[in-house]
Amino acid sequence: MTEVKVCGLMRHEDAAVAAEAGARWLGVILAPGFRRSVTADDARIILGSFPVRTVGVFVDEDELILRSVAEKAGVHVLQLHGDETPDFAARMRAAGWEVWKAVRARDADDFSAAAMRYAGAVDALLVDGYTPDTHGGAGVRFDWEAVAARRGELPAGMRLIAAGGLRPDNVAGAVRILRPHAVDVSSGVESAPGRKDPQAVRDFVRAVHSSV
Repeated sequence: MTEVKVCGLMRHEDAAVAAEAGARWLGVILAPGFRRSVTADDARIILGSFPVRTVGVFVDEDELILRSVAEKAGVHVLQLHGDETPDFAARMRAAGWEVWKAVRARDADDFSAAAMRYAGAVDALLVDGYTPDTHGGAGVRFDWEAVAARRGELPAGMRLIAAGGLRPDNVAGAVRILRPHAVDVSSGVESAPGRKDPQAVRDFVRAVHSSV
């Protein structure tokens, strides 16, 4: 069954709604300077002690700073959204974290290239929509059909996570086409930036878990 990650969390009550609704992962933006960025101290409060896995999003962070922030925030998964190398990702895995590498796919060739480049270095490839001026989180979808046609190119052990432009009314279609291990949503379940709509979160999780 495809699982759900709710990202861009900025409030403990929103994390509670997501966990109660059945999200498998709760995510926070630990990279500074973004609209939904939070500190490591804030992340600990937001994520609480819910029985789920937690994800910290980073963008081209210095390795020592990343380690310190991730440890302080207490996240289980590092989601790397910049130009981090396979060697960098592999070191983070060796240090004990699960690692997801984000790729902003302009086309299926971007997906194929990332799958080949990060083979053996990451646990999952998170495919996001491409925008030239951001590192993701813009709510832009990628070409599901084109990437689905290349899904067989994923190396053994590398999972597929779909992100970008997903909402309660379209995520079931993405799941049917892509058959991802997980889907990642942020703005698609918000009433305002950083503020999740509880009903939208519940509807999103329900749509994913009921898709076939």
